[in-house]
Amino acid sequence: MQRLLKNFTFNPKNDILSGLTVALALVPEAVAFAFVAGIDPLVGLYGAFMMGIVTSIFGGRPGMISGATGAMAIVMVHLIQKGNEVGLTLDAPIENLGLQWLFITLLFVGVIQIAAGVFRLGKFVRLIPHPVMMGFVNGLAIVIFLSQIGLFKEKVNGEMTWLQGSSLYFMLGLVLLTMGIMYFLPKLTKKVPAALIAIIVVAAITIFGDIGVSTVGSFIKDGGGEGLQGSLPSFQAQIFTLFHTLQGNWQLILSTAVLLAAVGLIESLMTLNLIDDMTETRGSGNRECVAQGGANILNGMFGGMGGCAMIGQSIINVNSGGRGRLSGIVAAIALLCFVLFGAPLIEQIPIAALVGVMFMVVIGTFAWSSFRILNKIPLADAIVLIAVSAITVWQDLAIAVIAGVIMSALVFAWKNATMIRARKRIKEDGTKVYEIWGPLFFGSSQAFNSKFDFKTDPDTIEIDFIESKVGDHSGIEALKNVTNKYLALGKNIKLTHLSPECRIILLKASPNFESLIETSIEDPRYHVVTDLLDSDV
Repeated sequence: MQRLLKNFTFNPKNDILSGLTVALALVPEAVAFAFVAGIDPLVGLYGAFMMGIVTSIFGGRPGMISGATGAMAIVMVHLIQKGNEVGLTLDAPIENLGLQWLFITLLFVGVIQIAAGVFRLGKFVRLIPHPVMMGFVNGLAIVIFLSQIGLFKEKVNGEMTWLQGSSLYFMLGLVLLTMGIMYFLPKLTKKVPAALIAIIVVAAITIFGDIGVSTVGSFIKDGGGEGLQGSLPSFQAQIFTLFHTLQGNWQLILSTAVLLAAVGLIESLMTLNLIDDMTETRGSGNRECVAQGGANILNGMFGGMGGCAMIGQSIINVNSGGRGRLSGIVAAIALLCFVLFGAPLIEQIPIAALVGVMFMVVIGTFAWSSFRILNKIPLADAIVLIAVSAITVWQDLAIAVIAGVIMSALVFAWKNATMIRARKRIKEDGTKVYEIWGPLFFGSSQAFNSKFDFKTDPDTIEIDFIESKVGDHSGIEALKNVTNKYLALGKNIKLTHLSPECRIILLKASPNFESLIETSIEDPRYHVVTDLLDSDV
């Protein structure tokens, strides 16, 4: 609790103004992602509020914004569609059954995410390589940009068509005006968030100038909604009938829950890592997992869309001066107030202003330095960077990050697989010594086997691991294979300078090897490390 209060706010004015800016930008995004998932806009808006308030108070770092996100919305689509199809086939049809299934799924999502935090899995985000991180932010910037391009459309005769003529020019002009204010205002003063001032100025021009442009209200109605007023679908209303419809569909519910939990955690922890770098502070990934899980459970119980951390909104918040938990709390509460009390005013905000804000986020998010360093970094890292960017645009953020980590891991394994060496020498007593250098693991086990001359070697062999370490089960099996080949030829073999953990693993696999392991020779480096560890206890 003391840490929560300490990070509550560093500058109340900046946190409040930044929170208001973020809240304004949250409205169209939450609505858009609700349409992507095929649900009512209010479900997205209330989901964004519940995610925002819980994670702002209890999350892993101050200044990070959570809400309804596109990455999770894309995963939700199939579940919701399947549920609606089942609902229509019942004798007593259930309206919005897919949405009810989503609420059930969010309960499982929350449990999985809380378990990830309890078992301290959040720390693994620190293992994400830098090329993956750069590719991730580049791909994210492109995704945000492409999502805004779709807003340059209007509804004509029931169909969405690209803006033309004066409508297009007005839209572009207002977007450029917004971007210009956000670029030049900080050069004059940083006492107020440039994004908030830009939104207010552009909204005033369109309202008092009676300029006919697309607004938040028209955007919702064009997407099939009725505005920001309405009633929220209830999870509890059809609870008993709902469980009857789940028979035979639990596999879909659970698989979707696992995927949603994974997507949400990856995006949230990547956002946390990015904001850590921007603010030069360090958040807690495990605490963020627990907070995200709690917020999704709350969404499932009270009828919200659920979600995770929002990278674009988090960047807006930090760049606008929102560094404390107060900024996220203000954003969430302001969003709720907009929906409950200020809907008529919020509906008049021109989409152009919000597009301009997001375009500036794109410019600030994209790692422009990646163009400069592409020909300076290893080829494998460059390929990973480009691949992650492309996969982020083609698929989604979570798949891109997983693919990037796998590619980086394979490159690392291949490089280490080619590093293993065996220096050979003969002692005065005729013993042949193989001094192994490099890690022995699944990638290098085959190369390790090829280092030995089983038939031509003398009767006494020593394999020295002072410069090597057995890393996994494949390495143990490779060592057993080499040892057994020498024993089958009737030759004596000794294994020296095995690390303590290697000895334990090898003896568990082959207890009869105890006589082959030389324990009288101590490696001073292991001894020193053990002493250091003992001194810390």
